[in-house]
Amino acid sequence: MNKKLFIAIFIAVAVVLGVSINNIALSNTTTTMKVGVVDLSQLITNSASVKALKNTHERQLSEIEKTLEQARVEISNETNPEKIAQLEEKYRKDVSDKKFQMDKSYNDKLLELDKSIKAQVAQKAKELNYTIVLPKNLVLYGGEDITAKLAKDIK
Repeated sequence: MNKKLFIAIFIAVAVVLGVSINNIALSNTTTTMKVGVVDLSQLITNSASVKALKNTHERQLSEIEKTLEQARVEISNETNPEKIAQLEEKYRKDVSDKKFQMDKSYNDKLLELDKSIKAQVAQKAKELNYTIVLPKNLVLYGGEDITAKLAKDIK
């Protein structure tokens, strides 16, 4: 019986000491979190690199439109039905291939720019000593909006 009482007291003391040590450790931590929020869509939209990419994309689209206009003129001048079918197929394939390659290139470059902008955001947030930065559209309340601070440095 003494042995059981001794074990019970030993366990109780161990639990009390463990809880006390844990409370002391937690009470001495003065970690403050600096939370920032950023409007990524605004940073991406206003990025000079993204604007240049969009301008290039629009120029390429206008070139495709010129090709289509040229095809219309050439097909309207043709009288042979077989030749018309061949021209339509030729231009359809040409325009389709150009459009596919253009869209693929545009999307790839846009993904690269997106990754680059996010990396720049992370780097600048570290420089400004933010513990965590969240997208603005996911935060209902709280956090400091650092979009304007970051917009100056995003390329």
